[in-house]
Amino acid sequence: MNELYLESSPYLLQHAANPVFWKSWSATTLATAAATNKLLLVSIGYSACHWCHVMEHESFENEAAAQVMNASFVNVKVDREERPDVDAVYMKAVQLMTGKGGWPLNVVCLPDGRPVWGGTYFRTADWIATLQQLHTIFETEPEKMTTYAEQLQEGLVATALVTATPDESAFTLEGLETLVAKWKKSFDWEFGGMARAPKFMMPNNYSFLLRYGWMQNDQSLLDFVDITLTKMAFGGLFDTIDGGFSRYAVDLKWHVPHFEKMLYDNGQLVSLYAEAFRFSKNPLYQKVVEQTLSFVVKEWLSPDGGFYAALDADSLNMEGKLEEGAFYAWTKEELQTILGDDFELFATVYNVNAFGFWEHDKYVLIQKDSLQTLSRALNCTENELQLKQTTWQHLLYKAREKRSKPRLDDKCITSWNALMLKGFVDAYKAFGTKKYLDIALQNAAFIGTKIWSEEGNLFHTYKKGKAAVNGYLEDYALVIQAFIGLYEVTLDESWLQKANQLTAYTFDYFFDTKKGFFLFTSSIDAPLVAPHFETEDNVIPASNSVMADNLSKLGFYFSNAYYKKIVGDMLDQIMPTVDYPSAFSNWMHVFLTEHGPQKEVSICGTNAVAIVTALQAKYLPFIHVSGSEKPSRLPVLKDRFVADVDLYYVCENNICGLPLTSFESLQEQLLIQK
Repeated sequence: MNELYLESSPYLLQHAANPVFWKSWSATTLATAAATNKLLLVSIGYSACHWCHVMEHESFENEAAAQVMNASFVNVKVDREERPDVDAVYMKAVQLMTGKGGWPLNVVCLPDGRPVWGGTYFRTADWIATLQQLHTIFETEPEKMTTYAEQLQEGLVATALVTATPDESAFTLEGLETLVAKWKKSFDWEFGGMARAPKFMMPNNYSFLLRYGWMQNDQSLLDFVDITLTKMAFGGLFDTIDGGFSRYAVDLKWHVPHFEKMLYDNGQLVSLYAEAFRFSKNPLYQKVVEQTLSFVVKEWLSPDGGFYAALDADSLNMEGKLEEGAFYAWTKEELQTILGDDFELFATVYNVNAFGFWEHDKYVLIQKDSLQTLSRALNCTENELQLKQTTWQHLLYKAREKRSKPRLDDKCITSWNALMLKGFVDAYKAFGTKKYLDIALQNAAFIGTKIWSEEGNLFHTYKKGKAAVNGYLEDYALVIQAFIGLYEVTLDESWLQKANQLTAYTFDYFFDTKKGFFLFTSSIDAPLVAPHFETEDNVIPASNSVMADNLSKLGFYFSNAYYKKIVGDMLDQIMPTVDYPSAFSNWMHVFLTEHGPQKEVSICGTNAVAIVTALQAKYLPFIHVSGSEKPSRLPVLKDRFVADVDLYYVCENNICGLPLTSFESLQEQLLIQK
């Protein structure tokens, strides 16, 4: 029978009424496959995935398909957000077999879990025929499947960690310049992002490019980042009515999204836009951050202080049927009714025309030009247009709230919560808005009390008062990063101590001393068919690259030479292998920190927090900041506090000048424009 009714995952519960006899991923399920000598069918997806819903409706709710699946397979449903380790291994297998991947991810394995076949979405007839063929081969030629499984597993193990060989030359800043020059050839200079569709945001890409463009005084890179962030903010991908970004756009102009909203995207994009605001002071960036955080608090902040995971791409349409984008798209007639005499002006601003047309007489709202450009063309002031825009957004929001909302995935994922926590911290850095810091501290308390166990491990998920699934490296890496961020704005050293405690745990349970990298899965968890070292930066930076960044910072704060050595060793192994920069942008960021112009600034005195707040409102990607308002035992601050005076220490490569005594002189030494 179908056992998913026993689960808490919204995605698994969506499949609890299927006629397929689904089981969850567990040791018991794997033992059942082995005991019955049945092929294991592993189907992986997530609650907000549109095509997962389509395949469920077409095949998993189909009695004929279910009969084939139940008769010949042990069927396992996996929420990729709960089990990213299972997803990662089988995604790599499908990519090796087919050259592509995606969700839903469907894999057939031998009873011991080794994959032999896989793909993504299948129509019902193809699905049934393929499963019948695989069952026949397993029954008549099992050795054929076993041989293929052995070869595929060898490939999985061989690709688990690709690092430099000893004869590869050391990577240099000149090598970084070569990679960026190659990368530029992929840029879309009209709409930003990469010149291909679909378009994913990849926030870490643009954080690195902003930093590198600033460092190299490369105006073309700075312009490209601005184009990208501006076009993403103009709508379609960005919900101009209520804030928040969808997961990706299916077209080149960021217009038509896959409408699911994910916490991890929005957390990182808040950080990116806040960082870009610190550089440019562009009010559009501030508006995006404020709207997005307002949405997050309203829709995703739980009573416990955690953040929920996602909103579905699908919602009920006027006919009561689930439809992708039904909540977000508009017909021209709806807009005319709501906006009245303002419709024509609105239609010009938001392209209720061929540029903004989606499908089925519906439009997805998108700006093509800035309000400054539009105001000149429309013979009005920019301020008048901004006021109109605010009024329109209010009217459309009220109308849209009457619609059936997308389904909520109400589990809290630790790593994603950490990304959102950091987003609130970065927004506080940029704007000094106290409520952002308050929410960040509230979320950090949630992680510390609900997700961090007394045994020292983090859990990966939390729902309805229960933490579950032993944490993965991404949970530790991103929580450590977020706690370091809290220290940077509060100078409360307990956050650094917590970060250091979690780091020690990762060395005990995740670090492979022979490889010199961290495994994705804890050593106390049951191993999968192949080890997984997450090293390629994707829509979320690789957990190993985040750990390298954390070790770089903690090595500074705690004067820990071992941490610094591990960072150097990791970079030496990864950087010479980089061919596609987009997949290693966070590693490139860490490389800049270790080998580019970098300074350490320590501020000691009774006004240290206020001074740090003023300092970090500026774009300063080249400094590590520490400070204290009282004597500190932190190695980097030891013996630097003097009562009744504010002192500013500026160091480079562990060489420090005499302490400065004024904020103005600090700005001069750091070449900061006042």
